[in-house]
Amino acid sequence: MTTQHSAPEPGNLPGGGTVSTAAPRIALVGVHGFGERHLANLARLQAAGRLELVAVADPNPPQPGTLAESVAVFPDLAALLAAQPDIDVAILATPIQTHAPLAVAALTAGMDVYVEKPPVASLSQFEDVLAAARAAGRLVQVGFQSLGSAALPAIAGLVASGWIGDVLGISATGQWVRNKAYFKRSRWAGKRSLDGVDVVDGVATNALAHAVATALHVAGAHTLADVASVETDLYRAHDTESDDTSVLRIRTVQGTTLLCALTLCGPEQLDPSVTVHGTLGDITLYYTRDEVVITTPDGERSEKFGRTDLLENLVDARSTGAPLLCALEDTGAFTAVLEAIRTAPDPAPIDPAHISWEGEADDAHPVVHGISNLMDRAIKAQATFAELGAPWARHLPPARTLTLDGRPVAEYQDGSRIRAVSSPRPCLHPVRTLNGTAVTDHQPLDHVWHLGAGVALQDVDGVNFWGGRTYTREAGQYVWRPDHGTIAVTGAPVEETAAGPGGAEGKLQESLSWNGPDGAPVLLEERTWAWSGVAPSIWRLSLDFALSPAGNKPVSLGSPGSNGRFEGGYGGFFWRLPACADALVWTADGSGESETHGTCTRWLAWSGNFGGPGTFDGAPATLVFVAPESSADPWFVRVGGYPGVGQSLAWDTPVIAEPGSPVRRQITVFVADGTLATTDIEALINQQGDPS
Repeated sequence: MTTQHSAPEPGNLPGGGTVSTAAPRIALVGVHGFGERHLANLARLQAAGRLELVAVADPNPPQPGTLAESVAVFPDLAALLAAQPDIDVAILATPIQTHAPLAVAALTAGMDVYVEKPPVASLSQFEDVLAAARAAGRLVQVGFQSLGSAALPAIAGLVASGWIGDVLGISATGQWVRNKAYFKRSRWAGKRSLDGVDVVDGVATNALAHAVATALHVAGAHTLADVASVETDLYRAHDTESDDTSVLRIRTVQGTTLLCALTLCGPEQLDPSVTVHGTLGDITLYYTRDEVVITTPDGERSEKFGRTDLLENLVDARSTGAPLLCALEDTGAFTAVLEAIRTAPDPAPIDPAHISWEGEADDAHPVVHGISNLMDRAIKAQATFAELGAPWARHLPPARTLTLDGRPVAEYQDGSRIRAVSSPRPCLHPVRTLNGTAVTDHQPLDHVWHLGAGVALQDVDGVNFWGGRTYTREAGQYVWRPDHGTIAVTGAPVEETAAGPGGAEGKLQESLSWNGPDGAPVLLEERTWAWSGVAPSIWRLSLDFALSPAGNKPVSLGSPGSNGRFEGGYGGFFWRLPACADALVWTADGSGESETHGTCTRWLAWSGNFGGPGTFDGAPATLVFVAPESSADPWFVRVGGYPGVGQSLAWDTPVIAEPGSPVRRQITVFVADGTLATTDIEALINQQGDPS
């Protein structure tokens, strides 16, 4: 997961210069803000005889008595260089936009450089500083202090040993609180540019940059060449230019996905962390305190580690040729992220309706509603805020929209934005009532592989087209396996709209291929969605699908239930509902989960106030699921653990799809505003006729 550069030849520095055993003479550029921490660290190291502080540069000189009388004070680096002092190392703790030009100037003057994060404000600046360092044969250390943690090689060892199984992905999360005063501390704070010069301040590039840099290191992404792609989803609650609430999705050339979910607008400040997610457990590093927490089915254990100070590491590199722990070249991956943020569209402002302000005047800080849950979902689903449908996020255009008389009633998602282990597949989400109440959920925290309304099966000749872990008879439990398939549309879908007797009608016919992990087709499907108006507050959605083997051999269609899990026969048609208050589920024969789950009845109804994340608050609605009279598939019902309804294709026994004899299923769902009674439901079904 991590790499370490080999030590240079004796007598040579990594940058091409020669080693020096003399205590280096240090100049600190920027003595306020983070520069004050450098002054304290310099005093510690000077007392230990490791170095000597001989000069500082700052347009605002330090208070009298702060420095020893022997320390020369200059207004800026240019004046310091003009005085031609004998300086070995320049420490740059200055505004972001000054890092690159100051570093180039110091390197050209023959100094090694320690520069605070972020080291540069653009990719071109990174290349300029790197070229200057190579030309001068000097060292550049970047102040990502967390990369000096001894926890990092320990984590690499744990992962390499298989302690948490196969790596599913890596995440970085940070939830901080920053008030208005934070963005008034300097002219550049909260700016993407200043006076035409790139700054690229932001939650990922500055405030929580350590989270990004540490996660990249854990993912084995150091140089520019290690990063395959960077996707950004940037927002702001503060009145700034820069982002303060964002998701980054980074893919490395090794195939690892890194998801960073970061905010400065949380309800409380929490320690940021980096997590390696595995099939057998997780390893989490709380990098501000160098603590590693390992979580497996056997329990949780934690261990704290030491840390090497990066300035001391630079001094050691000068005297012994030891490798730098955070060399400029090894921040190339971070620079790729910064460049993606710099060139991305400006962060979108979050609608004030989704923000609460706490505190007064400059102490006031914003809290984005539901941000903690959204960040957890983003990490688990490896999804952006927009992909999760956060109510304040940018709307991503669906593959198509189902409408009735010009009103959108459902969006068709093609599954292309879904992570591989959630078995990407088409679905409808959000599905809405005619008054606009959302009645589906998508990638919820409890099961991020639940995708709106659609078709999914967990065992198709051993391939998981449901997502998540697979229940196997051999294990007697759910286990992660590399068995996830993908359902993709083939050819051009055919969509028709017309005026029917009850109003507008629509139909979507499509062919799909169910492909295994190797991309080879396993099943072929013909699917038809049909929708029509029924009454001023009710519309009808019908699904007809037929599954056939892709080859000339039978294909087994199974479920956890058919693999031994008691009453776990989900698979086939499935509708994931959003959070729902006062939920009531019933059939003509009984009510509640215990009396409806596993039963075979003509219809099943669900009503309640739909008010979960991404839905309208407290809006009553009713869903009526209607099976053909000939159907023998039991209902799969969940109310307590999560809200969901399905029609079980393989309840406790596999169904075999034979060549030339497809497995066909149908279902109709009436989507109604308000609450329907049993008499209303039976009258509706009798009026509309048998779905078959």
